[in-house]
Amino acid sequence: KTEEQFAFEAGYRDLREKMIKMGLFESSKPFYAYKCLSNMALWGLAMSMVYVTDNNWINYGAAWIMGLFFQQCGWLAHDFLHHQVFDARKYGDLTGIYWGNLMQGYSMQWWKNKHNGHHSVPNLHNSSASAQDGDPDIDTMPLLAWSLKQAQSFRELQEDGKDSSFVSFMIRWQVFFYFPILLLARISWMNESFKTAYGLGAASANAALELKRKGLQYPRLEKTGIAIHHLWMAAFSCGFGKFGIAKSLGIYFTATCSCGLLLALVFGLGHNGMATYDAVSRPDFWKLQVTTTRNIIGSTFIPQAFVNWFCGGLQLQVEHHLFPMVPRHHLPKVHELVVSFCKEWDVSYHEASLWEGTKEVVSHLAKVSDEFIVEMIEEFPAM
Repeated sequence: KTEEQFAFEAGYRDLREKMIKMGLFESSKPFYAYKCLSNMALWGLAMSMVYVTDNNWINYGAAWIMGLFFQQCGWLAHDFLHHQVFDARKYGDLTGIYWGNLMQGYSMQWWKNKHNGHHSVPNLHNSSASAQDGDPDIDTMPLLAWSLKQAQSFRELQEDGKDSSFVSFMIRWQVFFYFPILLLARISWMNESFKTAYGLGAASANAALELKRKGLQYPRLEKTGIAIHHLWMAAFSCGFGKFGIAKSLGIYFTATCSCGLLLALVFGLGHNGMATYDAVSRPDFWKLQVTTTRNIIGSTFIPQAFVNWFCGGLQLQVEHHLFPMVPRHHLPKVHELVVSFCKEWDVSYHEASLWEGTKEVVSHLAKVSDEFIVEMIEEFPAM
């Protein structure tokens, strides 16, 4: 390490000590009580809208509200499982099971394994197509590629060293597949969660190794929570027995797909389209977290207050990645300190509105597609 790097790390430690003295790692229990109760009010509203009437407009409106409820549950589970709220980790885990397993149908332990991996190496590519040593959140091949290197990574799996027809098709048109894939994200997450909780498999080799070594931390609660979730979700979808099969499926998939879109849209904005690295080129911890991350700000037509609520703290993704145990209500103050620190040490820092950030993600996908097509033609001109 250079002297400059030692000085930078000392500055980072000083910043953290300053934040501790300012009480920025201490949570407000009334704030989280309000967030939990207001979120359950969304659930109660959606449930009542299918219970009291069979009007299609109201019922499908309830399905969208339920999708929004699931999204907001995701932010609450995220906060509790990052141990932002309680000093005792057990309480954070148990509350995470409530908001994760019971209310969303997601396995607490599946999520923690996946999310811890993401925080360790954001936007870091797997070293090979068969390896799982990168960021699980961008392990999206063969459906989506976030760099040319990733787009070409599946060639090593082919005997002729060329891209399969499926990979070529998906990467070429990935801009158009991006949002449909987000719609299906919740289905994938529930599937992986069910397999994890009931011992039917693991989402990755890393998760399988962890389960083999430790097992589920709360096996009965995980299984019970997911089972009860699917029971109450079935009751909601069929209007407590009033709706036919077609409408019940319509309500279920509207809630499920809207949740996938609303959840994935926010955390996709946090990192997608930002810098990607491999193990050789990765920078130090601070620069890795900052350069791979995008903050979301308000705009003329979308006020900051709405962004703060809709994104559940992840609008300040840079600050969250640098200090993941800081409660979300303190992140605006942390933001001021981090911006100042980044300017002092000449570290790039990126912010964009919901609309501009989404355009950046889509433009990045298009750029990777164009590079992929050009490279494929140059390498295999006969194609």
